[in-house]
Amino acid sequence: MKTDCYLLVLASLLLNFGSHAQTKLATGSQKPMPAAEWIDADTGHKIVRLTTLDGANESFYFHNNPFVKSLGSEGDKMVYYHTSPAGKQLYSFNLKTRQSEPLTRAFPKVHGEIVAKKRREVFYQVGDTVYATHIDNKKTRLVYVFPADFKADITTLNADETQLGGAWGSDAEKEIYRQFPAKHDFFTRIYEAKLPRTLFMVSADGKSQLTKLFTDNAWLNHVQFSPTDANCLMFCHEGPWEKVDRIWTIDTKTKAVKLIHKRTLDREIAGHEWFGADGKTIWFDHQKPRGETFAVTGTNLKTGTEKTYALKRDEWSVHYTSSAHQKTFAGDGGYPTSVAKSAEGHWIYLFTPDGDHFNAEKLANLKVHDYKLEPNVHFSPDGKWLIFRANFEGQAQVYAVEIAKSAS
Repeated sequence: MKTDCYLLVLASLLLNFGSHAQTKLATGSQKPMPAAEWIDADTGHKIVRLTTLDGANESFYFHNNPFVKSLGSEGDKMVYYHTSPAGKQLYSFNLKTRQSEPLTRAFPKVHGEIVAKKRREVFYQVGDTVYATHIDNKKTRLVYVFPADFKADITTLNADETQLGGAWGSDAEKEIYRQFPAKHDFFTRIYEAKLPRTLFMVSADGKSQLTKLFTDNAWLNHVQFSPTDANCLMFCHEGPWEKVDRIWTIDTKTKAVKLIHKRTLDREIAGHEWFGADGKTIWFDHQKPRGETFAVTGTNLKTGTEKTYALKRDEWSVHYTSSAHQKTFAGDGGYPTSVAKSAEGHWIYLFTPDGDHFNAEKLANLKVHDYKLEPNVHFSPDGKWLIFRANFEGQAQVYAVEIAKSAS
């Protein structure tokens, strides 16, 4: 009798869970949404809220890998940031069990967000000190302390996970940031100042080894190592995109610097660059000219040949990304005041190449989302979901939208 009652209760719970999962709702129509899963009424795709901790929860920047593979059958893990009144700290999230665990204590300020897939560590920086915490056993080690005459920030890890990379800025540049903290105030000022910046590496093994790679009187930024070539470091010349040839690489052994894309017409822009998973292509947002035509272009690093996929104005996204096999792409949409000036660009998009253009599919409606928080899409390790951050429930949370359309 007890067994029968238990089975009835279990069946009821499963039925209720299933009904929640199949409920069609306008995303962001309620704050909070009445369930952790729903079908986006405008797209027919399932959305799942992954994070449940009180406070803000944010997934990583679009080109920073947040995942480590499953050990056995335990489930792949994703690292993310949690912010509470105590401060900001790193957590891991098991994509199979949907359980979160703290990796670090809370800090007033912390940045870095670099996941080492082989080491199974997350690197981060607190003040002038770089740490690494193991994602499974939570052990933390000291990696590097920047000297008084070279205060810099790490942003990337090379393919063999031996070197961290980043860019150093001068005290004069830091003073501009201090006086003008808003991006619209400091951006042009720093670009026009032409202050020195230096690309560097530090040992990921804790050997206190600093290597200065390249210095220029330009705003060197957006530093990313290739995912496959341990000696290939990409960086950009930051500033108004229509005024800079932005995308460059440097060979960390030979110090050879190479321009990846040369602009060919007035107000052409190329930016928000990222490596394809195989390391053979650098992809970027491409407009010829700015705000009039929209595309994603990839430059083959070996041959220099380029492949361009055109987009419609409404499909322009703040950031794009590519799947592991690079047969599909994704974008996080945009807002009416962004470069595309589209009132209908507020979607999480899946893009499929078709000749010289993308075919776009809308996966999630972000009309209620405030794009001051950039969604920054990531393909899940199994390729079945797009993971993003959004604030349509009132505060930042991490969500996943299923790429396959719901059957209901």
